[in-house]
Amino acid sequence: MQYSQGGAQPEAVDGLQSEKQIPPLRYGMEMPGGDQRISNVLKLPRLYAIADAGMLARRGLAAVEFARALRAAGVTLVQYRDKAGSPQDMLSAAAVVREAFAGIDCRLILNDRADLAVLAGWDGVHVGQDDLSPEDARRVVGAGRWVGISTHKDEQVQQAELSSADYVAVGPVFATGTKLDAEPVIGLEGVRRARALTAKPIVAIGGITRENARSVVEAGADSVAVIGGLLGVGESVEKVAGDFLDILR
Repeated sequence: MQYSQGGAQPEAVDGLQSEKQIPPLRYGMEMPGGDQRISNVLKLPRLYAIADAGMLARRGLAAVEFARALRAAGVTLVQYRDKAGSPQDMLSAAAVVREAFAGIDCRLILNDRADLAVLAGWDGVHVGQDDLSPEDARRVVGAGRWVGISTHKDEQVQQAELSSADYVAVGPVFATGTKLDAEPVIGLEGVRRARALTAKPIVAIGGITRENARSVVEAGADSVAVIGGLLGVGESVEKVAGDFLDILR
């Protein structure tokens, strides 16, 4: 399978997308046991912050406020997720989040909607098992943007390894109240199994807090995705995000 080494993205109408140079992807990784395989390997930031529209609304926090707090903390990888909003709602939120991160090197990933990720001029899309396949998402976003895929079972990790996905999300690692239809918990052992099954970067998700984040990385995750854990009671998002970054250094 051929992977792009990046390139500038075209400028779209209405100012939704401006030219942006995508750094080249990196190749090659040694698997456990000395197995060498060629893979599309990225170096992910340790913290993958997720802004969930529903959760932010329940907390009375605007997406732009959340994004500004993440920027102030030094977060450089952010996903926006809105399971209930209209396409226009998502594009409007994407525009203000992008503006909040203007001028710094931060990757912006849109959940589910590959088409809107392109229109918004974002850096990639994240799809679930019931969404577009990584290959279909790749056809939409092109070779220069990232495609991530959620997995919950060993077989899905193996399939993701063979796909055009750039990174593989595994979870839920711990019990979580963020998703009502959450899959069974895989635990740290599930992260270890996933690490043995793929050369691609692993993003662990589900119930990750400041108390357990380090153990998830030690189990083999390259990055930890945090949603509710960024919204500490009586603490600012900037402070909590900064704590995560310090813990994960």
